[in-house]
Amino acid sequence: MTDLLKLFTVFVLILILLRRRWNVGYVLLLSSAALGLLYLMSPERMYRAISNTVTSHVTISLLIILTFIRVFEFVLREKGVLRRMMETMKSLLRSHVAVIISMPLLIGLMPSVGGAYFSAPMVAEASRETMLSPEEKAFANYWYRHPWEFILPLYPGIILASAITGIELRSFILLNLSYAVVMVLAGLWFLRGAFIPYRGEDRNSWRALLNLMPILVLLALVLVFHVPLHYGLVILTLFLMPYYRMDRGAVKKAFIHGFSLDIIVLILGVMLFKEVLEVSGSVENMSNFFQKKSIPLLPVVFLLPFITGILTGITVGFVASTFPLLLSLAGPDPYLFTFAFASGYVGVLLSPVHVCFVLTREYFGADVMRVYRMITPLCLLILLVSVAEMFLLGG
Repeated sequence: MTDLLKLFTVFVLILILLRRRWNVGYVLLLSSAALGLLYLMSPERMYRAISNTVTSHVTISLLIILTFIRVFEFVLREKGVLRRMMETMKSLLRSHVAVIISMPLLIGLMPSVGGAYFSAPMVAEASRETMLSPEEKAFANYWYRHPWEFILPLYPGIILASAITGIELRSFILLNLSYAVVMVLAGLWFLRGAFIPYRGEDRNSWRALLNLMPILVLLALVLVFHVPLHYGLVILTLFLMPYYRMDRGAVKKAFIHGFSLDIIVLILGVMLFKEVLEVSGSVENMSNFFQKKSIPLLPVVFLLPFITGILTGITVGFVASTFPLLLSLAGPDPYLFTFAFASGYVGVLLSPVHVCFVLTREYFGADVMRVYRMITPLCLLILLVSVAEMFLLGG
């Protein structure tokens, strides 16, 4: 029970400081220190957490990705490409709300940590003529990036879940499909202010698609040729600079815009917090707590992935740490495990340390609690659908 109290205390601290609009990176660094103190971590263990954070390939690739996303976005914006992309999508889809959600859905096809930061400027541009609030824009960018992780085998979470449980990947995808559909349809309720038709001139659709080439090429590099996103971004950005005839001064401005202290602190804060959670043993202790107390199976199947999802903010985190334990308790029941997957993923979506959530909220300057007021009822709806599916189909 002490683990619950410690973690609850830290997450209350996070929410209070975010509510006061503290810089997210510094909030997570401070919360990491608070967690270390609450768990009485020795200097050696704290050093190990810091060392793991700084040397992690995830940290390094995230820094490269987010830096070059900023450079890439600067190039597209300065050369008017971003504006032409939005005009193209408007002429093809003929609806503001369709354009707004298409951007995070499109970028969400790339299984990259922090990819919401890539689609954020596109959502901002697409929603410029609407009355959407910063919170509604943040919701659209965050929510519509994430339906794919339920069903797209490019994401490691669902693949790992299938490998651990021995349940066929196709079965997992089919059972998770309803959750992805619910995410797409139900989220539209909070974007009612964007249900206005686009009144612009018609264009040659195929020719207009050329404006989307930078995004389509990046998607092809990542999805077709399996180039890691950070390499793809670097290659494409360095190609576009001479292609758009940027002079030395413009290139310098692009890189100055790309390197941001706030982004560096943000990534270090997120990664350190996750490392401290791991090194302190808090996630493992929570799993052992539920097992020792002989809590009934269904609450365990919900709570273990859900809490771990909130703590880590990453799908692989809750799958890797809880599914082996659940398998030993329940056996390879596909309906039970799709419920467990939905529970964990809802935790990930609600996690204040989810990188996409942190980046999106920061980009739009959105109030964290107002965004949560939109996300929370939709997460409850996903859970209701998962419970109904488990009892109706699982018998």
